[in-house]
Amino acid sequence: MLTTVHGYTDDQNLQDNSHRDLRRARAAAQNIVPTSTGAAIAATQAIPELQGLFDGISLRVPVITGSITDFTFITRRSTSVEEINQIFMDAANDPRYRGILAVTDEPLVSSDIVGRPESSIVDLEMTRVVDGTLVKVLAWYDNEWGYANRLVEEVIKAGDLY
Repeated sequence: MLTTVHGYTDDQNLQDNSHRDLRRARAAAQNIVPTSTGAAIAATQAIPELQGLFDGISLRVPVITGSITDFTFITRRSTSVEEINQIFMDAANDPRYRGILAVTDEPLVSSDIVGRPESSIVDLEMTRVVDGTLVKVLAWYDNEWGYANRLVEEVIKAGDLY
């Protein structure tokens, strides 16, 4: 299960107004607005095996940028906070994910993320494991700058093809 706690976007109103989604019609800078998340939709499109097994929501919050993903899942075998964090630390050090995934043990808040180029910064201090198999991971991201960095990388890759 995925919840993105996301800064409001230009699709939302700055004051109560009309919108096809009545929740998004409410003033973005004054409300927490529950809505759908494109991340869950994209994940099931990219990995069709997740259809019916993975879903999520978004909470649009009154910040301009600096967002966090709350990812909760059940493991097949018993695990620990240390093991989960080590998996993310190893991945962040893998050249394949360098610059895309990072980890931190600093006590960050949303404004600390603004301008970070990574798509995901796992907050190691917030990892939780309940009864060995229920896991919660929080990961920060700048919903504008991180995305822009991935687009630039894709344009460079496309340019290398020609």
